[in-house]
Amino acid sequence: MSWLAWIVFGLIAGALAKLIMPGPDGGGWLKTILLGIVGALVGGWVGTLLGVGSVQGFDLGSMAIAVGGALIVLFIGRKFF
Repeated sequence: MSWLAWIVFGLIAGALAKLIMPGPDGGGWLKTILLGIVGALVGGWVGTLLGVGSVQGFDLGSMAIAVGGALIVLFIGRKFF
């Protein structure tokens, strides 16, 4: 994917993760994009370890993995910060 696709993908995945797990997360759209991109990386890594799959492109399966990774990042971030 191109860098622009990663930004849009990250925004959607981060926004969905914040919608699923609401809380006192600030930072605006930039933090949401970074959350989604890091979530895609974490989700791809965990998905590969579990044999579920990885983030391959801009599709529904990759989005589910990215949102799952973003939820993991949100959970860990809230426990430590």
